[in-house]
Parts: sequence; C-alpha cells; structure tokens
Amino acid sequence: MLKFGFVNKSNMCLLTDLYELTMAQVYLKDNMTKTAVFDFYIRPTEKRSFFINSGLEQLLYYLENIKFTDEDLDYLKSLGFEDFFLDYLKNFKFTGNVYAIEEGQVIFPNEPVVQIEAPLPEAQIIETFLINTLQHPILVATKAVRCYIAGKGEKVLVDFGLRRAHGTDAGMKAARASYIGGFAGTSNVLAGKEYGIPVFGTMAHSFILAYGDEEKAFEAFAKMYPDKTIFLIDTFNTVEGAKKAVEVAKKLGMKTFRGVRLDSGDLVKLSKEVRKILDEAGYEDAKIIASGGINEYVIKDHIEKNAPIDGYGVGTELVVSADLPYLDCAYKLVEYDSRPVMKFSPKKATLPSKKQVYRFYENGKFKKDIICLYDEKFDGTPLLEKVMENGEICTDLPSLEKIREKAIENVSKLPENLLKIGNEELYIPEISEKMQELVEELKKEYLNA
Repeated sequence: MLKFGFVNKSNMCLLTDLYELTMAQVYLKDNMTKTAVFDFYIRPTEKRSFFINSGLEQLLYYLENIKFTDEDLDYLKSLGFEDFFLDYLKNFKFTGNVYAIEEGQVIFPNEPVVQIEAPLPEAQIIETFLINTLQHPILVATKAVRCYIAGKGEKVLVDFGLRRAHGTDAGMKAARASYIGGFAGTSNVLAGKEYGIPVFGTMAHSFILAYGDEEKAFEAFAKMYPDKTIFLIDTFNTVEGAKKAVEVAKKLGMKTFRGVRLDSGDLVKLSKEVRKILDEAGYEDAKIIASGGINEYVIKDHIEKNAPIDGYGVGTELVVSADLPYLDCAYKLVEYDSRPVMKFSPKKATLPSKKQVYRFYENGKFKKDIICLYDEKFDGTPLLEKVMENGEICTDLPSLEKIREKAIENVSKLPENLLKIGNEELYIPEISEKMQELVEELKKEYLNA
C-alpha cells in the first residue's frame, strides 16, 4: 500500500503552512495545550448535490507516522523558531482521537467529515496536510461516481488521467479515488501495483504513425496481444479504420477481439456506424470504447442519443474535476478545553462543539441527515465513528474493494432528485434543536445579540 504518495516520508511533517507552526509555538509558550476539537467539512456548492468521502486511509497513516527529523528541526531553527518549540517537535507524536465518516460514504455540505480531538498544538499542526489529503480524493471520487450514475452503472469506466494530473501524487490519488467512485480500473500502472486496481490500456496514435500504415500496426499489435486487442481506429478516418480492424482480425483468424476505441469526432454518429461494421462482420462481442473530453455530461448525452458505446476512458475532466476544480472545504476549531466556539463571519459561520451526524432512511432511501451535539441520541444511523484513539488507528480499515462496494451501495440509496446530472439540487442537512440553542447562546455571548 502506497501510504504517502510521492512525498518523502522523512519530510512529511514539513508539508504544512508556516502559520500552523508559528501558531503552535505561541500556543506552547502560553500553555494553551488543552484538548481542542476541529471539524473538516465542505461548504455548500451549487454544482454538487452530494460528495463521496475518500482519502481517509492516507490521512490516518500520516497521523500515525508524523515525525520531525533532525534535518527538519535544523531547517526550522534557521527560520527563527525557538529552542523550546524545537524540543517539543523533536519528540512530536500525534496523540489525539479521530472521528470520521467512513470512506465510500455519501456526505453532504456542513457535515463534519473528519473530527480531530487532540491537544491544541497537535490539532493545529496537522491542518494543512489534512485538507490537502482529503479534498482532491473527495473531488475525484465524486466526479467518478457522477460518471457512474450518468452511465447508469452499465458502462465500463477507466481512469485515463495520469498524464494530465497535477503532479504524480495527484495521479495516484485520482486512480484510487476514481476506483472508489465506481470506475473499473486505471491506466496508471503504479496505482495498479500499489492499490491492486485493475489496469487497462490500448494503443496510442503514435503507434499507428510509427508503422505508417493502420493495417500493419493493427496486425503487429494483434499478433502480440490477441486476447487484449483494442484497435485505435481514428488516426486517419474512423470508419475506414473500423473496416481495417475487421480485415486484420479476419486475416489473423480471430473469432473475436476486445474492441475498438474512438478518440475524436462525432462520437454518437461514429459509434453507430462502427457498431454496424463490427456486427455485419460477425464481431458483435467487440466493444466500442470512447475517449477524449469525456465527462458525466457527455456520457449522459450519449445515452440519451442511444450511442452504442460500451465504455469510456475518462482523463483530464476526471483528475482535475474540471467543472469543480477545488473543494470549498474548511478545518475549523469548534471547541477548546470543553468550551464550544464558533465564528460568525458572513457566509463562513461555523457550527460549535463536538458533533455527531445521524442519517435517516425511508423505504431504503436517504430521507434526511441531522447534525447534532455529540452526546445527543436519535433513532437514526450515526455516521461519525472513532477511527483513531490516542494517536493509534483503532479500527480495521476496509479494503479498497470494500470501500468501492460501499460507495456504489450508498449511491443506490440516494433519492432520484439528488441523482440528476446537470440539474443538481442543493441538499443541506438539518441542525438539531440543541445545536440551534447553543448557537443562539454563543451569539449572545460573542455578539451581544
């Protein structure tokens, strides 16, 4: 398991913003080391009705292993940090508790997805890494599951995005997150090795051009990979390319082949023409795969137009979550030393105190979520579970396959109004009465309202 992406494990602790460390130094100087509670949550956005939680496992491994090396401390000393703080960091270990909604679960805006309960300096120092580790996987897993929904769960979806990802770490996270979101696999070989994700690949246009002749290129590839051949047929002329693929298959005595890939042009029109060519030649089992600018909106359009496309390679649009390229998320202090706190900034107000989230179902579908105080009890399903205690993982982390199954199962429980692609309905969880009362109390305290 690749637990730390491509960041050298020895300097993971420095993958943070400077102000996390400067604040922590002041906390220590003023003996502000009591227990703090921080919430990581997503703010409402009109482009998503829901999200899929992803990235938790990587966060937990980080929290278990964070350690400042002598080299790290020397660098921090050069930045002007004082000896008492460097001595603290020399023996630094995360000792807190983590409560989280499981990976693969559907999550909604304002809900605490991860809740950190730890001495204030510890909880502060880990903020940047936590946000960095969670936001991209959540974006990609959600984008992936939207493609899955658009394809009605019937299309084979493969992550083709490594080359367009914003760095190697993002490419690895995207492969894992897209698999959670219902994709069948990835073109990323390292992700296949590290995560056990199925790997897929066809051929590139350069392969065709290197041979200078489609038939020669097709024949060479088919001879080497007779059971895995997917012909890329749009280098010169898609329809003629399909005919040549059939000719080569017949020449080699292939009773069947994996399929063909379309990467340009009017994919709806071309797929129908290519399907006819394949069927008339007796290759009804050969699949048509499409790539190039694919996203959930395109897949939805293809299905509505009855395009006979069996699967998609989804690249750039997936790994950068093109229509929502960043997650409007936050990591905010909600309690310190058993004292609930909140901010009242316009459009950025927070909910105070340690929390729990309850989910309610009706006829097997999501009915509502309620955000409440931690000690409140409702006749629903609590979503936040303790996954780390005193700095140690305290639960059996599920396999990636189980997380994927959980995501698909959870999506099947969403009501129809939250499954619309291109017509998203904003869903905001309810707030318990006790939580509302606490908010009003704090308003009076802070704002003299």
